Amino acid sequence: MKISIGSDHGGLELKRIVSEFLNSKGHEVIDYGTYTADSCDYPVFAKKACEALVNNEVERAIVICSTGIGVSIVANKVKGVRCALVTDVTTARLTREHNDTNCLALGQKNVSYDRAKEIVEIWLETPFSNGDRHKRRINMIEGDCNE
Repeated sequence: MKISIGSDHGGLELKRIVSEFLNSKGHEVIDYGTYTADSCDYPVFAKKACEALVNNEVERAIVICSTGIGVSIVANKVKGVRCALVTDVTTARLTREHNDTNCLALGQKNVSYDRAKEIVEIWLETPFSNGDRHKRRINMIEGDCNE
């Protein structure tokens, strides 16, 4: 699978770990930065990774900052992105099954490197359940959220 990834300086080390893990599993990772520990603005890199997703250059996106909060907010502002901030494996599975998320947000301060790898693996391997209620809700999210 082709996956975009982006982080600020606060997520740089976790981005490196996740990228290496994804490569070891045979995925192609497109890194949209940042590439140094110098202070930078997370919206720039999260937006680039998500734009690659909605432009069909990649199949999924992963965005990372210190907490994952900022990058998840940015990601969800990009039309066509459904991003979830995940800190545990149960949520990783459910966000795919129920919400068909195409973007994963992680916080370097919120998960260990081993837990992050577990989250990423489950998130990538879990299919969307395709249930009527879940499709209906996704349509509502993508529309105007009316009944």
